[in-house]
Amino acid sequence: MTSSGAPTEPADFRAAVASLHAARIRPEIEVGPIRPPQRLAPYSYAVGAEVRAGGDDPDEIPVDSTGSSFGRLIVLYDPAGQEAWNGTMRMVAFIQAEVEAALAMDPLLPEVAWSWLSDALGVPAGETAAGPSGPISVTALGGTVTSTTSVRYGDIAGPPRAHQLELRASWTAGGTELGGHLEAFCDVLSSASGLPPVGVTELGPA
Repeated sequence: MTSSGAPTEPADFRAAVASLHAARIRPEIEVGPIRPPQRLAPYSYAVGAEVRAGGDDPDEIPVDSTGSSFGRLIVLYDPAGQEAWNGTMRMVAFIQAEVEAALAMDPLLPEVAWSWLSDALGVPAGETAAGPSGPISVTALGGTVTSTTSVRYGDIAGPPRAHQLELRASWTAGGTELGGHLEAFCDVLSSASGLPPVGVTELGPA
């Protein structure tokens, strides 16, 4: 079942979905609702996020992204809870970003990428982080980081070699305030795509 905002949906789930709209997202990242996966939980909601290049249409929602850095964050809610979750609200994240060859070849890239997520969520140090939208409570964090290289042959557009970083993760959220979780997710997407820290301006070519 997806979220329709109907009053028949559990109040905690409706509050969790509504809290996502309070997240503070940097302007380079476009976020919009997408179709969530089915049958993973009684209630689900999902958003897509994409780092926009200059000239992209700001009104286009990133449903099926073709950009170089994008991701999705899914909210799963089961009022009865699930043993593996250790709670009732599970967050599932996926991020893919094109990276430079030198970074892709770095054997420490998986550890660095995972640290972007764990630091943003405040895990494991106290398992609580303070985001702009308030504290983030996280348990049962797990996932994978994959670095791949694609080689193009024949009549296909794009560079002959492309390097991608993929991060897949899930964690259990404590409470129904999820704005901070979305902010943390977008922070990781920013790091993976090479965006400068907020407030830092990149110098253009001389």
